[in-house]
Amino acid sequence: MRNAHQVADVRAAESALMARVPAGALMQRAAAGLASACARLLGQVYGSRVVVLAGTGDNGGDALYAGALLASRGAVVTAITTGRRAHAGGVTALRGAGGRLVSGGTSGEDEAGRAGDAAADLIDAADLIIDGMLGIGGQGGLREPGAALAARAAAARALVVAVDLPSGIDADTGEVAGAAVRADVTVTFGTWKPGLLIDPGATRAGAAELIDIGLGSYLAPASAAALQTADVAALLPRPTAETDKYRRGVLGILAGSSRFTGAANLAVGGAVRGGAGMIRLLTAEQAAAVVRQHWPEAVLTVIGAEVPAARAIQQAGQVQAWVAGPGFDTQPSSARLLAEVLSSSLPVLVDADGITLLAAHRELLPRPAPTLITPHAGELARLLGTDRAAVEARRLEHARKAAADLGVTVLLKGSTTVIATASGSPPVLVNATGTGWLATAGSGDVLSGLAGALLAQGLAPPEAAAVAAYLHGLAGRLAATGAAHGAAAGASRPVSEGAPIGAADLIEALPAAIRTVAAGAR
Repeated sequence: MRNAHQVADVRAAESALMARVPAGALMQRAAAGLASACARLLGQVYGSRVVVLAGTGDNGGDALYAGALLASRGAVVTAITTGRRAHAGGVTALRGAGGRLVSGGTSGEDEAGRAGDAAADLIDAADLIIDGMLGIGGQGGLREPGAALAARAAAARALVVAVDLPSGIDADTGEVAGAAVRADVTVTFGTWKPGLLIDPGATRAGAAELIDIGLGSYLAPASAAALQTADVAALLPRPTAETDKYRRGVLGILAGSSRFTGAANLAVGGAVRGGAGMIRLLTAEQAAAVVRQHWPEAVLTVIGAEVPAARAIQQAGQVQAWVAGPGFDTQPSSARLLAEVLSSSLPVLVDADGITLLAAHRELLPRPAPTLITPHAGELARLLGTDRAAVEARRLEHARKAAADLGVTVLLKGSTTVIATASGSPPVLVNATGTGWLATAGSGDVLSGLAGALLAQGLAPPEAAAVAAYLHGLAGRLAATGAAHGAAAGASRPVSEGAPIGAADLIEALPAAIRTVAAGAR
């Protein structure tokens, strides 16, 4: 588990630890870990050109001390300062190791000559750039000259390594309120920060590495967490010799219509591959015909000609959980069926058209039984009466608000999945196993069926959501790279080298994703 902590909790833990260790010990630990990571990225340190973007605070001190360590190994290190002062100890250490300083301002003179031009030339020629302009206490986007330096670094050929988190990112939320650094690698200290796990900050952080500086026993409970392979494997339901199809979990699915026949088929497929022992599908005749061709194991109740809508839920038979909404349309009869499902005492997952119905019928929530909703940003915006851009910019804030206001668990889909609960316990769960290739019609229907199957097998909504998101993202990566079908070296290729996939490919890749998780946890 990657446990992340709010800035206030990190500060409190640092204060408690600093009271027990020599002055400056934490900064030296951080700098040593940062320098080691930079050395690995450089490969050959001697002769490498390293630029340190140094702010005025402790973050700049970490970067300057790391620069001094690299300079002592033969790197050509220059620090570009972004303010009138810099961390005194770090400056002394860097100069003592043979490094030098220039100003990052747009005017003025210093030991390197014209400040602005010198900074630009140094960045352009660098092999590695260390971003130490702002730390976890930074608020808002970068101001000048930091904004210009960040833009120049983004255009340079050098690797950019962020210190603790990219400058300009909100450490607690991942928000980007203005100019910010885009890092290739982020080296963070003591604990993960929520802004490294949640977009848009997570994307700007690049690959992240945690350096242990001894905070562990001083930290409060995490405010956010990202499940890792072993965590998912531990939560995955596994059948035993005594298990039958009913003990495996019976899932009811209310999905599909005459117009959206594929949604029901994809949700059923996600549920089958997700381990449900039986699926009872309630749908329109046209959608039922499609499902019969692909999933003959599904038990079908056709709404309309065979069974009146008023009796459909009772006719379907007993289930352990419900999925409601994929491709179901938003007619008054659909709203009545959704209301009937939500009036039960069973866990219910609401997706797609079901969320649109909830936006029009807010009286249906909260309910006393476990409830999971799986909106994308636009759907959550409709529920909250805001706009999509606001949700995408502040994903954590809006997921938490919806969970609290509606009394549900929220799985907010997107480049990083955010899962928030009404009670705040467990902490916000974050998933980033996905790929841009998942942005395809029907992908969410597969996810709803998969998460519903996990609910039916007994997982609580937060755990079902987190496990489903992890497996869904992993299946997308495996399908896109060909690894799900044994393509040569598929698992080792960057997902950007993959190929387009459809939602049906996710269903086929789910068994491989589950096997990958099980193998990785051994």
